[in-house]
Amino acid sequence: MIIDTHQHFWYYNPVNHDWIDDEMAAIRRDFLPEDLKQVYKEHDITGCIAVQADQTLEENSFLLNLAHKHDFIKGVIGWVDFQSDSVQNELEYYAEMPLMKGYRHVVQGEPDNSFLLRKSFLNGISKLKNTGAVYEILVFSHQLPAVLEFIKLFPEQQFVIDHMAKPYIKEGYIDSWALLMRAIAKHENVSCKISGMITEADYKTWKTIDLMPYVNVVLEAFGPQRIVYGSDWPVCLVAGSYAQVLNVSRDFAGQLSKEERELFFYKNAQRIYTI
Repeated sequence: MIIDTHQHFWYYNPVNHDWIDDEMAAIRRDFLPEDLKQVYKEHDITGCIAVQADQTLEENSFLLNLAHKHDFIKGVIGWVDFQSDSVQNELEYYAEMPLMKGYRHVVQGEPDNSFLLRKSFLNGISKLKNTGAVYEILVFSHQLPAVLEFIKLFPEQQFVIDHMAKPYIKEGYIDSWALLMRAIAKHENVSCKISGMITEADYKTWKTIDLMPYVNVVLEAFGPQRIVYGSDWPVCLVAGSYAQVLNVSRDFAGQLSKEERELFFYKNAQRIYTI
C-alpha cells in the first residue's frame, strides 16, 4: 500500500499559474484525476492527498468536489487567508468537511522572509488548534530560520514540511539546511514530506545519488515515524516521470525495515491526515 501525500490538479491558466515558467513548459496544460488515476494504476498507488495550487477559496471547492467524486483522493490540503478577519468562520465551515485535512500558504512566494511571524498570520494559525487540521509549511530553505521560530509558538499544532523545505540540491548546498532541519525536527509535532527533490536538483542531469544525502538528513532528523512519501505530480514531470520519483523513494526506503517502510509509505500518512 502507498499513499501519495502530495499532488495537484488544475485547469491550466497562464495568469493563475504564472509560476510555471518556460523551463516548466511541459506542465502548461490541464491535470485532472483521470490523468492521475491511470498513473496510480500503473504503479499500484492506493490514494493521495490533493494539495492546493491556487490561493483562493474557489480552489478549496474545486479540490473537495474532485475528492467527493474520486475515492482515491483521500483528502485535501486547502487554503484560507489566515490574516483575514473572517478566518475563524472559514475554519469552522471547513471543519465540518471530513475531506478537508489541512491548509497551507505559499510562503516560498512571499518576499518577506519573516512572513510566518507576522502577528496577523500567527493569530490566524492559533485558531487551528480546535479544528484538528494540519498546517503544511511550504518554504525555501533560506526561510527556515523563521520556520524554527514559528513552530516553537505552536507546540500542539500538527505541522508538515513540504518538499523537505526545498534544499539547494542543484547547487550542492547542504550544511546550513541540515542544521536547521535537525533543529526543527526536535519538535515532535513536525513531520516532513520526502517529496519535490528532483525539481530542486538539475532537471536534466540529476541522479539518485545526488539526492540521498538530503533524504538521509531528513531520516536521521525526523526518524521513520515522521516522514511521508509525496510525488509532487504533475510538477515532478518537468524533471522526470512518476516512475522515477517513486523509484527514488523506493531506493531510499531500501535501508528501512519492513515496518519502517510501511510507516513511510502509508501508515504515517493515515495517522497525520486521519485517513
